[in-house]
Amino acid sequence: MNLRQIEVFRAVMTTGSVSDAARLLHVSVPAVSQVLSHTESRLGFPLFERVKGRLHATSEARQLFREVETVYRGVERVGDLVRELSDRRQGSLSVICSPSIGQMVVPEAIAHFRSGHPDVRVHFHSLNYRPLKERLLTRQTDLGVSILPVDHPNLHTTPIARSRIVCICPRQHPLAARAAVALADLAPYAMVGYASDTPLGRVIERMCIEQDEVLKCTVEVGTPHNACALVHAGSGIALVDEFSLQGWPAPRFAVVPVDGAPDIVADLVHLRTEPLSPTAEAFVMALRSVLLQRGLALPAAGLA
Repeated sequence: MNLRQIEVFRAVMTTGSVSDAARLLHVSVPAVSQVLSHTESRLGFPLFERVKGRLHATSEARQLFREVETVYRGVERVGDLVRELSDRRQGSLSVICSPSIGQMVVPEAIAHFRSGHPDVRVHFHSLNYRPLKERLLTRQTDLGVSILPVDHPNLHTTPIARSRIVCICPRQHPLAARAAVALADLAPYAMVGYASDTPLGRVIERMCIEQDEVLKCTVEVGTPHNACALVHAGSGIALVDEFSLQGWPAPRFAVVPVDGAPDIVADLVHLRTEPLSPTAEAFVMALRSVLLQRGLALPAAGLA
């Protein structure tokens, strides 16, 4: 099946009729019927049965459709990449980042960058680890900011920021007045926690194993930002990173340092084979400025 046959087959499967598929593809009904007939002839088996004037997909067509959807998503990604490349030639910047640092820090850096570059169109997405890494490797973005190590020979990483893991709790909580807490201090209290497959969930799980402590998680969330919202509402205590706290300028909770907690380091990431454009470098300068103002910046290092 060539791409045109895949497109027609998919249109008929998703709409349920030849006439609707023709409208979707902006072609005539005979054109769709001809491609469909030729495809069935080439395959050697029918894709649809015609019962009382309606098309019904055969079992072979349903199996084929699952694979066609995978191919079609790949074609759509090519189209997305073409649009991204075209935008960049016309003066644009594409930035992706981890959700925690994307709540406030990166948006503030984009606003700072835009004040000096009002004609540059910015594409900004907050993504989890796997899609973030994929977009970088497939050239769908100029640069990324990741709080997880992005280890790949084709990617260059530069540490740019550091945040602590802290405990947040309602201001009337027994821990709120403490100068610092240890994991053992948290064990008696109900906590907002994270799944073990989340970035902060993995860090906290490792801390608990190393310190032989068990925390009582009564509510599980996907991001530290969700945890902040729950603690803000008075629903327990939580461990969060300082990147996430930047989105809560006047919270109704106390912030207490955690003894023995590792730092969370954010890296700038881009393709090793392609140096950053002047536009991307200008954004990095804006990001560093915001990080310095917020006390999160690491010493500047050269970018490859």
